[in-house]
Amino acid sequence: MSAGSGATGVIDGLQCGRYDAALLSQMRDSGVRAVTITASFWEDAMETMDVLTRWNDTVRNAPDVALIARTGADIDEAVASNRIAIVLGTQNSSLFNDRIGFVEHFWNMGVRIVQLTYNIQNAVGSSCYEPHDSGLSRFGHEIVEEMNRVGMLVDLSHVGERTSLEAIIASSRPVIINHANARSIYDHARNKGTEVLDALVARGGVLGVCTYNNIAGDYAATLDGSAELIAKHVELLGVDHVAYGSDLDPNAPADNIPWMRQGRWSRKTQHGASRPDLAPPPEAWIDNFDFHKFGAVRDRIVERGLLTSDEAEQVFYGNWKRVYDEGFVPLDAQSGAGNGAEK
Repeated sequence: MSAGSGATGVIDGLQCGRYDAALLSQMRDSGVRAVTITASFWEDAMETMDVLTRWNDTVRNAPDVALIARTGADIDEAVASNRIAIVLGTQNSSLFNDRIGFVEHFWNMGVRIVQLTYNIQNAVGSSCYEPHDSGLSRFGHEIVEEMNRVGMLVDLSHVGERTSLEAIIASSRPVIINHANARSIYDHARNKGTEVLDALVARGGVLGVCTYNNIAGDYAATLDGSAELIAKHVELLGVDHVAYGSDLDPNAPADNIPWMRQGRWSRKTQHGASRPDLAPPPEAWIDNFDFHKFGAVRDRIVERGLLTSDEAEQVFYGNWKRVYDEGFVPLDAQSGAGNGAEK
């Protein structure tokens, strides 16, 4: 295990690849203890259910390799039994088919994290690429409230600035940004501004720092750069509010990126987070962006004295675990509903 001596391992806040038992075994053996997968980008309710069916089949056929985590305790079970915990998530709220009741249905099917918008406006709110962010819609307020109620985490990674801020304020529970960075550290439309991050921290949320080259720039070029990127976010936000979210897409088919960027909504080339005016990154960068290197980045942070071993463990494991322990529990199952945050 490359996770490092005495370390629990790594929880990755977001991936979007294609998985089978062999790949899951490799991830587990590399030290990844839990990962949030992307069950849908643009898919509707039925299509997302098809993906969930495939995940049920994959895990059922490899019971010694993986389990689907519906609670934080399931991650503990995965660690204890040397399996990888799969957290079912989506990068859009399209699975709800604009029906408030579908939030609870998908929670019952195991979905625990939903991003409110992906790369375009939807009925909930605006994406980070819209020329005008119209904010969280009335329906969006209903969705956030319902997700809070059932125990489904609100993710804001691709969400526009105004919509993100309004969602954080509307939520009675901490929200997450599971794969993005601070715009003050690397200026990109997909990264988050100071006002959003201040609100996230004030209400107990967590940012999954992302070493994806398009939104991390030169920090993604080396393991040391990735270590520095994470340490800078800890300095900016505090160690309680920083985790890791790779946005890795292992084993993805060639058409995965066009599907992510343009879906069914456009006939034009959509660049997503990429910069068409910049050359693609060198292969060495891509080699650094790999689940085998997650533990190495964490260990490099400690070796360089950027964080203590306990702080690095908190960033790469403990903060997501805390958020999942608390966030996956329905409000009516908690003693004293809500997160105690000032409203």
